[in-house]
Amino acid sequence: MRFFEDLSVGDIEEFGDYEVTKAEILEFAEQYDPQWFHTDPERAEAESMYGGVIASGWHTTAMTMRLLVDGFLSESAALGAKGVDELRWWKPVYPGDTLSIENEVLEMTPETDDRGLAEIRTTTYAERESGDVEKVCSFVGLVMFVRRDSA
Repeated sequence: MRFFEDLSVGDIEEFGDYEVTKAEILEFAEQYDPQWFHTDPERAEAESMYGGVIASGWHTTAMTMRLLVDGFLSESAALGAKGVDELRWWKPVYPGDTLSIENEVLEMTPETDDRGLAEIRTTTYAERESGDVEKVCSFVGLVMFVRRDSA
């Protein structure tokens, strides 16, 4: 279990391995972001600047969150987040991409006797079917953690 005091500014960790499927892209987009370049593979291939269907940025962020929980948050004394700053979708995510993430602790602020706030930059990378790796998403999470002495 990782507590607030177990994190340090400058810490960097890499983890995750999430394969993106066309079916998942279409399902998410139909429910939450039904723009044609997320929901219509034929039209996206013929008309979009992306050359095919792509994941919604919100879907990319959701997949990133899954990797973040599985690789980091589930083994920590995290209390949730106060928000997210600097959310960016740098490049599209395609079916067949494999996502991984990198976390960098930017700032640590004790807030109360029992809680601290960590500002953590999470960057998502997509390994393409070609083998190339590209940055596709990033944000700074404002994550609250239990302080060790209060646990």
